[in-house]
Amino acid sequence: MEKHVEIDSGSGFCFGVTTAIRKAEEELAKGGVLYCLGDIVHNNREVERLEKMGLVTINHEQLKQLHDVKVLLRAHGEPPETYELAQRNNIEIIDATCPVVLRLQKKIKQEYLLADDAKKQIVIYGKNGHAEVLGLVGQTAGKAIVIEKLEEAKQLDFNRSIRLYSQTTKSLEEFGRIVEYIQQHISPSVSFEYSDTICRQVANRIANIRQFAASHELVLFVSGKKSSNGKVLFNECLSVNPNTHLIDNASEVDSTLLEGVSSIGICGATSTPKWLMEEVEQAIKKI
Repeated sequence: MEKHVEIDSGSGFCFGVTTAIRKAEEELAKGGVLYCLGDIVHNNREVERLEKMGLVTINHEQLKQLHDVKVLLRAHGEPPETYELAQRNNIEIIDATCPVVLRLQKKIKQEYLLADDAKKQIVIYGKNGHAEVLGLVGQTAGKAIVIEKLEEAKQLDFNRSIRLYSQTTKSLEEFGRIVEYIQQHISPSVSFEYSDTICRQVANRIANIRQFAASHELVLFVSGKKSSNGKVLFNECLSVNPNTHLIDNASEVDSTLLEGVSSIGICGATSTPKWLMEEVEQAIKKI
């Protein structure tokens, strides 16, 4: 049976990740050591590729020990204390924070510094402990409230003003539901303002990837297990095509899955490199 294999043209690195990787490659090409604070992207294969070029991944504890070196900040962004530490330790920052995230950090910081309402709650819809969210909460000296889902929004104090923001990679629909719930329950004596800060490049992928998944008999979703965007998009594919399988790389292509199917789609997360999807395609063709 002739098999038709298609790689989703809309999958692969988002703009912020592409820029961070380009900055890393440019610095590594100059020679010398470049440190990266946290995984540059939530994809082990891409991290390994850059580590072979000389990138050294470190955590915040290790950063404290470093002096007089270059450190790349990845697309997710960092809280202000990371920049303060870098200044104290004479660390040169290569800042690859995504511009969408940077704008959001500034918005939250401005809101926090506004002395308009001492009791207002700054609320961030996002994943607790996620790198981007830590950077956002850092703009408010740790005072922002993080909610992961609508259920948690119900615990807010509706007698105090609310300013709502969203992590850039969250679901637009869920954000809309949270906004609606707060509008219905907030006390008329206080104010509620929200800022839709969801990245459209990421949000639009959901509709596109569902369409892609529905158009194939078998879908191989290529993503690192750590990617939160990967989990979201994989579940979207699965919801329209139950014959969707999550794989980390080409070696996980199971030949039994290919039996009796004539059309195979390969797609991935915003953290999945194109070359990894191409390797999966090659592995299928060999089988």
